[in-house]
Amino acid sequence: MIVLAIDGALGGFSTAISRHDRIVASSSETGAVALERGLAMIEAALQRARIAKSEIDRLAVGMGPGTFTGLRIAIAYSKSLAAAWKRPLVPISSFDLLEFGRDFERVLTVVEGRPGVISARYRSGRETHRASGRIADVLETLVGGTLSDLNVVGAPKDVLHALAERGLIVRAVQPLVTPAAAAAALVASGRTPPKTLHEVRADYGELPAVTLPKR
Repeated sequence: MIVLAIDGALGGFSTAISRHDRIVASSSETGAVALERGLAMIEAALQRARIAKSEIDRLAVGMGPGTFTGLRIAIAYSKSLAAAWKRPLVPISSFDLLEFGRDFERVLTVVEGRPGVISARYRSGRETHRASGRIADVLETLVGGTLSDLNVVGAPKDVLHALAERGLIVRAVQPLVTPAAAAAALVASGRTPPKTLHEVRADYGELPAVTLPKR
């Protein structure tokens, strides 16, 4: 199976191609480059992998949470390409991308949407909990005052500092597979695509702050 994946949620924009569960091309750029560079990066990845568009079996996209604008653009690109090429599209959670390749009994996975605001998923055994909002509020909701050690994936420094202030023994873990699109390509080959593209929706976590117009 050949999978073309893109991600715009986890910092910048990335694209990757997997063939038979092996990454054959990938690239990533930081910053707000999705709109200007996204399609060119996808085309370049196809050329490096020497894969024609007709050979793609399915597409995958990081569905968030994450950076609002990059996520919207990546979802739009992936839906447009899937519709044009008549291929299925598999959405993958940012949390799954960050945790891919590792087996945690207990883990807090963090995605920063904007400064001071995060979305996080806490898993312990079979229990899973989600929260989004200000750092202090999310940590209070998900980990409370527990003092046992904790694996933490994807957390920026301010989150790690906030965890330390709570007396938690933290083991900061980096994603095993990067860029995010590479993890998406590998995850997608083993998942069942939604029946229609309408089922693929962005998970924004918490929407960015807005200013209401004055009346």
